[in-house]
Amino acid sequence: MSHDYRALGLKAGLEIHQQLNTKEKLFCGCPTLLRDTKESNFEFFRYLRPTQSEMGMVDRAALEEVKLIKKFIYKAYDTTCPVENDEEPPRELNQEAVECSLIIARMLNMNIVDELYTMRKIVIDGSNTSGFQRTGLVATDGYLESSAGRVGITVLCLEEEAAQKVEDRGDSVLYSLDRLGIPLVEIGTAPDIVSPAHAREVAEKLGMFLRSTGKVKRGLGTIRQDINISIAEGARVEIKGVQELDLIETIVEREVARQAALLEIKSELNKRKAGVSDKIVDVTSVFAETTSKVILKALKGGVVYAVNLTGFAGLVGRELQPGRRLGTEFSDRAKKSGVGGIFHTDELPNYGITEDEVKVLCNAVEAEVNDCVVMVADLKEKAQGAMEAVIMRAREALEIVPEETRRALPDGNSAYMRPLPGAARMYPETDVPPVEITQERIGSIELPELIEERIGRYMKQFRLNEELAGQIARSENFVIFESILQQVPNANANVVVRTLETVLFELGKEGVNVNNIKEVHLMELFRLHADGKIPNEAVSELLKLIAVKPELTVEKAVGTLGIGGVGTGELEAAIDKIINSRMDFIKDKGMNSAGPLMGVVMKELRGKVSGQEISRLLKEKLSKKLETFK
Repeated sequence: MSHDYRALGLKAGLEIHQQLNTKEKLFCGCPTLLRDTKESNFEFFRYLRPTQSEMGMVDRAALEEVKLIKKFIYKAYDTTCPVENDEEPPRELNQEAVECSLIIARMLNMNIVDELYTMRKIVIDGSNTSGFQRTGLVATDGYLESSAGRVGITVLCLEEEAAQKVEDRGDSVLYSLDRLGIPLVEIGTAPDIVSPAHAREVAEKLGMFLRSTGKVKRGLGTIRQDINISIAEGARVEIKGVQELDLIETIVEREVARQAALLEIKSELNKRKAGVSDKIVDVTSVFAETTSKVILKALKGGVVYAVNLTGFAGLVGRELQPGRRLGTEFSDRAKKSGVGGIFHTDELPNYGITEDEVKVLCNAVEAEVNDCVVMVADLKEKAQGAMEAVIMRAREALEIVPEETRRALPDGNSAYMRPLPGAARMYPETDVPPVEITQERIGSIELPELIEERIGRYMKQFRLNEELAGQIARSENFVIFESILQQVPNANANVVVRTLETVLFELGKEGVNVNNIKEVHLMELFRLHADGKIPNEAVSELLKLIAVKPELTVEKAVGTLGIGGVGTGELEAAIDKIINSRMDFIKDKGMNSAGPLMGVVMKELRGKVSGQEISRLLKEKLSKKLETFK
């Protein structure tokens, strides 16, 4: 998909949400551990409703959430407490989390506040038992440098993570409280991002800054990107929950395409002098004899309602993103009332609805050839709400690209969630005292080495290539790597990296309990390896044995496996035996047989001798054997 993003007036900004790797949660002493939901101690439930802010207003996003009242069920654990249950006031801000946020603010050249005040942000989708999320402003007005110039960092907040959704059951939603309250930082950039590739670059750079602190959680779900996107004559749309960097470019591309298509539809509707009335027509009788399974299921106690959109024919079925149409946007809005979806005449006959039924339907709502009829089949109250939502979205199509919050889909598209929240969602949290942040505290902060700088240092100091340097510099194992190289100066840095990053990972995949392998084992292993007492090929077997018997020293493990205990005579005898048993293969392949035979010898000796020594002796014996065939 190719666009001139400058000509389209693209403006984009990122919001990064990154969990901090603190021992305790933000407002209580519970550990920041994720639990298996099967370990839940008990469950309880809540119903949440919107309330007025101090300004006497109700947030529009909160109003949208309660169109369909849901029961929220929460799983609690022995590692959660009454604070998560909203049965006890929050405690003071976690100072470890505050310190982490100050380090990040300094790294991003930000102006740090004198006092950190905690605010309540109304959230009634069930993701917090209290009906709000606690958040505090830490810093403003920073920046980072990028290939397309300086990108402003407008805000950095310290806030509590939401509860994790386990299951949406339609009329109820199940949440797990283990994640609720984990500290996270929210970083918002200015709308200085100028292209999809630039959005990815900025996200990568921010991620690199955060990981460089060594104080953030790693893994799926610990960092999320929200992207704010608009084009000229379009609207600011926030797309939430982008977890993969690879999706960022696609998300931006497709939102630009969506807004551009909506503007084209708006222009066409205005040319047609299209219109939308408030008239919702009960067309249940049209389908009295229907054979459509979808309609028949809904008619068990339900109705079929329809609205006529004048001049909308062919445009409700117009594609906005791959596989998503204007009709999909109507459907997203309708689903907020609890219906399964909608039908429209741009896609009918279909779903078992016949051509004759479509004709009768159009007559019932007085639709003409240039019109589009939208209908829904469900319980009366749900159908009424769904049609009202469709009418509202159709009117927006005539006038604007609506400002809204959308959720990222796995394919790079997005779907409607709710309107953009307004200022009415924020008010002070009176249970949590403010934290004074002195200039002395700010001045005492030590900034960490950036991962980019660490990679360059490793290449220079340890003579690693760029790939290995990058692998260990980005890893949580970089601390133990540096410790090993400091205490064993003659250790082979390449072997150390491959052991920490590849061998241990592969052993873990095999089911080996690598947690039993301690730093003292690794230190002894690389000391013996540097002294030539352990060949490369034996490292994996040694670590596997130590994982099973962690009480062993590495030296004893070496003796148990007989590593280095194979004399020259025993090695020669093993090679002779293998050569003599494969004479036909050797005659056929000549010296090219060395590679396959090397593998056989290595398997026979199981890392007891270095590959270098085996290779030398094997080639020497093969050469002599081949001489006898001439």
